[in-house]
Amino acid sequence: MKVVLEATGKKPDRPWQVRLDQHVVGFRSEAEARAFIDTLQARIRAPHPLFRQAG
Repeated sequence: MKVVLEATGKKPDRPWQVRLDQHVVGFRSEAEARAFIDTLQARIRAPHPLFRQAG
């Protein structure tokens, strides 16, 4: 999954965007956007029981 953080002027109430492939999530601040990315990446890296059973 490609994750991109960018500042945009498209929506004044949510000037920061995180793009997840084709999906876009808007945020009020850069700090909120970065916290979202950190949480998302931690969850992606976390061990997943389903994959342990298959392997």
